[in-house]
Amino acid sequence: MFDDDIANRWAPFSLTRPCGELMFGRWTLRERLERFAGAPVAGHVTRPWLSRYVEAGAPASLDPGRLPDAATYWSSRAVPALDAAWRRSPANLWVAGQLAGIRLAPGAGPRRPDWFGAPRPEPGLADRTVPGEWLVHPWDLVSAGSARLAADLVATMGSDEPELPEGCWRLGDEAIRFGDDVRVEPGVLFDVREGPIELGPGVEVRSGARLAGPLYAGPRSRLLGGAISGFCGGPFSFVRGEVQSVTTCGYSNKAHEGYFGHAYVGRWVNLGAGTTNSDLKNTYGSVRVGPPGARVDTGLTKFGCLVGDHVRTGIGARLDTGTVIGAGSSLHGAEAGLPKWIQPFAWGSGGALERCRREAFIDTAGRAVARRGVEPHEQFRGWVGDVWDEACGP
Repeated sequence: MFDDDIANRWAPFSLTRPCGELMFGRWTLRERLERFAGAPVAGHVTRPWLSRYVEAGAPASLDPGRLPDAATYWSSRAVPALDAAWRRSPANLWVAGQLAGIRLAPGAGPRRPDWFGAPRPEPGLADRTVPGEWLVHPWDLVSAGSARLAADLVATMGSDEPELPEGCWRLGDEAIRFGDDVRVEPGVLFDVREGPIELGPGVEVRSGARLAGPLYAGPRSRLLGGAISGFCGGPFSFVRGEVQSVTTCGYSNKAHEGYFGHAYVGRWVNLGAGTTNSDLKNTYGSVRVGPPGARVDTGLTKFGCLVGDHVRTGIGARLDTGTVIGAGSSLHGAEAGLPKWIQPFAWGSGGALERCRREAFIDTAGRAVARRGVEPHEQFRGWVGDVWDEACGP
């Protein structure tokens, strides 16, 4: 799986991880490709500073100069349809009129490293169209996320449904599915009028939660109370408050009250008590995103924020529409609103942001992962250190 030149600019997430490891609907983009292909992805061809990328269950980064000559290469931005057929014969693979990848025969030779930034069809190969769609901007993960999640859950839900625990209620006819060891306290409402709900293995739902589909909570997540709708969370996602159309890639906390809507959150994020965001302008106009002087019109009237990996916000942090928070930032102070474009590894409050020190960031990241039972071994420290060097080095 490879990141092209467009994926390489997917701030704030492309700094810290291959884009194939981003959640989109029920699965990561890489997991979706594996379902389509019926085989595991061997690795990611991505940005050079991610050579030491390491996460449990995810394949490693590959050296683009040392790839096999017979392989299939697929763009991380190309989203195959769930019912697309995988064929093993060599071909140029097209999605919606754009080259999504190639499948090479033995002896074809590996691709040059520069091929992955701007892939080109292989002369002499047959052309094959794969049903699917493209992601162009990182905010597409937000605007298309709920519809994709609903379609994924409808396509994969079985006919067997759990009996709801005593003291819980249901609205609607869409499916509900529980993984093993799901714990639901009395006083939870399941609203499946707009889409199914799936709770992964070991998920805990506290009393007072109102869950509205489409909704997916990954393994060991905790839904702690409040109105949670259109939510998609990777493993160990802790959520409370009014949450609407939010995706978190996992291992992230929004464990306190406060509105959070139409947002995408990376891994290892901690949103402090009272952190809230705006996802609608007072003018009801479209939201613009980007650094000062280079903002881009998203065309979206409902769009909150993009929060990079390893971000931490303090009590009462306020995020305006279209805010982008760079990875590794530590933000505090509720007396002033935060900027709408925050560079990676920013530290401080309001507009007085400094740069987080390298070793301080690595140590804090190590403590954060250890709290969830993940060992911050040397390769992990090397990976996050390489990320800091890329963003902040000379």
